[in-house]
Amino acid sequence: MNRKIYHVSITKEHIEKTLNQRYRYFVRSVTKLSSDMISKNYRVLIVLTGTDPISQALSTAYLVYKYYTHKNVMEKFRKPRILFIYRREFEDSVIRSGVFRKVLERRLKRISAVLDTFKNTDKHMGRTYQALIADLMYGFRPNDLGRLVGIVEGGGLVILITPPLDKWSEYKNIFSETLTVPRYPKPRNVFIRWFVNTLLSSEGVFIYDLDKNETIKFSPPEIEEIKKEEIKIPDKKIFSEEIYKLSLTQDQVNVINALETLVPKPKKNKIIVITADRGRGKSGAIGIAVPALIKELLKVKNKVRVGVTAISPTNIETLMSLAQKALDKIGMKYKIIERDGKIIELRGDNFSIEYWAPAVIPRLDLDIVVVDEAAGLPVSILHKIWRGFNRVIMATTIHGYEGAGRGFSIRFLKRVKNDPDTELIYLEMKRPIRYSDNDPVEKWIFKALLLDAEPEPLTEEDYELIKKQEFIYLKFDPEDLFREENIVKLRSVFGIYVEAHYRNEPDDLGMIADAPHHRVRALALSNGKIIASAQLAEEGDLTEDLINRILEEGSVHGNIIPDRVIKYYRDRIFGKYLGYRIVRIAVHPEAQGMGIGSYFLKKIEEEARESKLDWVGSGFGATEELLNFWMKNGYLPIHISPSRNPVSGEYSVIVLKGLREDIHTSILYFNKKFRERLVNSLYDTYRDLETEVAYKLLQDPLCFEGLGTTQINYALDSIDRDRLNLYLRKYMTYEVVNDIIVNITKTFLLNYSCLVKLEKKHYLLLISKVLQGRSWENVSQELKMPLSKITDLLRQVSGEISSIILRESYK
Repeated sequence: MNRKIYHVSITKEHIEKTLNQRYRYFVRSVTKLSSDMISKNYRVLIVLTGTDPISQALSTAYLVYKYYTHKNVMEKFRKPRILFIYRREFEDSVIRSGVFRKVLERRLKRISAVLDTFKNTDKHMGRTYQALIADLMYGFRPNDLGRLVGIVEGGGLVILITPPLDKWSEYKNIFSETLTVPRYPKPRNVFIRWFVNTLLSSEGVFIYDLDKNETIKFSPPEIEEIKKEEIKIPDKKIFSEEIYKLSLTQDQVNVINALETLVPKPKKNKIIVITADRGRGKSGAIGIAVPALIKELLKVKNKVRVGVTAISPTNIETLMSLAQKALDKIGMKYKIIERDGKIIELRGDNFSIEYWAPAVIPRLDLDIVVVDEAAGLPVSILHKIWRGFNRVIMATTIHGYEGAGRGFSIRFLKRVKNDPDTELIYLEMKRPIRYSDNDPVEKWIFKALLLDAEPEPLTEEDYELIKKQEFIYLKFDPEDLFREENIVKLRSVFGIYVEAHYRNEPDDLGMIADAPHHRVRALALSNGKIIASAQLAEEGDLTEDLINRILEEGSVHGNIIPDRVIKYYRDRIFGKYLGYRIVRIAVHPEAQGMGIGSYFLKKIEEEARESKLDWVGSGFGATEELLNFWMKNGYLPIHISPSRNPVSGEYSVIVLKGLREDIHTSILYFNKKFRERLVNSLYDTYRDLETEVAYKLLQDPLCFEGLGTTQINYALDSIDRDRLNLYLRKYMTYEVVNDIIVNITKTFLLNYSCLVKLEKKHYLLLISKVLQGRSWENVSQELKMPLSKITDLLRQVSGEISSIILRESYK
């Protein structure tokens, strides 16, 4: 393919047709704005639409050449770096990138052009470019665009190469095609239409149609006066002047100064939380400060170990890069350890800055823990880190492609603030590093990807309506929802997801718009204000061929629940059923705990019944709180993942509810088999499963339905009966009869638990000590009881359950 690029003949006719008088005038007009754009540190967004790859490449190269040879631009960008991002799998994309590079290399050698594919967008995060050229002819993942737009600095160009805007939704779209399923083979392509509308309605966007040879939009932004910031280094400081001089803004100076407070040994847990929109330099500030912090701690410690975590090593690239600069500046020698091309450790003789996956960090012996993009991690992981270390630094994006910081603020930070045993320092960074506060490109991308979506605030009147349950169940058609006139509703629906879930990405927005089997539902008050939103995926109704594929250890895209049932229970019939998988259901954060979620769930079930669906289910990271919600609403667990999610650190659980009696009976059977598997796997696969989670998963649903379980005969021979009696009379220890207690516990939990109401702590004791085989010390700590009481309690509980089992077996 690459050979074809350089043999493409660029004719004189091609050049004259593309670089005609109208297009040259468009380019001159854009270039004339460069002085204002550079002085205000604004970026320029240009959209070039068309169908001919050579024409697109020539027009792009000409625009870049003219812009970066303008005297105002040359004064700021001596050696501009340009990123051209494209899809190598399509010949016309390769032609565009190749012709662009060929023309530019001939015309302007001082420009450094980096050509890369969309598969590698993450590696450019944290890097700074003076221009981005994104070939969007085959669509794009919203995540990719969210990543890429932020890498361009003020005064630079963002150029989007697109099909004709009025026909773009008809073009092949790589992202939306990944969202199709067998029942719905065509995507909706709503997101592209929404995206085009944001381009047409936003200020500071310039659009030229190469096919029609006309300017579609020429909208210079309103230029606002900006004051140059004076950076002041504090007089009283611990870190050296050289460290502070690496800062680019006063916000970064303030963060570095705050991190100095971690030098003295904290009397209680100390956590520094830094929040900001993307591009404010929070990761860089931490990267600068950590080496200086290490240097100070080495004065009182032989070795200092810093653990850094984030969703992936990609997220810490900026932090590690600035840490290297700081280490060099203060003369600390180190080695770079890489994995898959990413820096995962900076190692010195007596210190280390190490990347670890979020779920691993709580288990390590570390002096300092840094969590980058904390909003992307579940509260359970953040809680373990907060409680496990006395020097913690957390940084998170308030609005950005990585996830939502407000959910972090509401669900995690609130607990930290109210904890008397924690000292919290909170900083917010506001000034962008690469571009101005009022940058028009940032305003546009925030709108296009709903990066700042938030639900409407609730009033006293709203709470009165909630008390009266004056709710309206809404079914949204994405075609209507993603329109300018419905922007308030769209922001509310998506904003509730953002604030209630631990991680949201622009891709989620694209999925809501384009996944043909997904449905958007909401609960509104009678005044129209949205207080809950749900995303449903229609799954099932599989053909025999698809069912066979799953049975043979294959998979069928977009059918998570049928896949697990067919695969693990070998139930072909279930594959024929149709149901809703609730991808997520979320309640306005100011109205949680008021019964809204359960009410909403019942309305979803009513709709499913009216639509003749067979089941409703969901999958989520298992916590006691979430299991309580689903199980109290009649959903039964039928599957748990064999390993923890590397980001959330949680085991994923699937719950199901049948909408017909025969399906309910099947799900009861699945649940029974599931509990048998779990009971027999707790000693190994699920030995680290949280005891409270195991307790919830092992609850027998028949107890709550008043049916009881079918008891089995359980017999002990005379030797084992004597051993058990000696243990219960305190003549033997648990260790010499644990084989009997294990069998009795399993038998009780699976067959006799309806016959006696044990306290929750009794179940936790049986699970953690008997079934998971944890140490007495570990169990004592978990139950917050003295060791002597724990051993006595286990003997007492063992006596209760064994007497019930033996009595019932001999009836």
